Amino acid sequence: MKELLEYMVKELVDKPEEVNITEENEDDKTVIFKLKVAESDLGKVIGKKGRTANALRVVMRAASAKRGKSSIVKILD
Repeated sequence: MKELLEYMVKELVDKPEEVNITEENEDDKTVIFKLKVAESDLGKVIGKKGRTANALRVVMRAASAKRGKSSIVKILD
């Protein structure tokens, strides 16, 4: 699932080499993805009124639900 998030974010940003995603297991069924991008790309990942960030979260939630898990995507400054 990390690869899916990484692929989507790298296609959105201007500096894909600065995309960094860490994966943490909160419990057996919850995975937290912490996303860090270049400061200049932060607006592209969040989007207008947070729409792009919400779309990323929806896709990740659907992909993790297929595996019987839940996911949280956090975008770090």
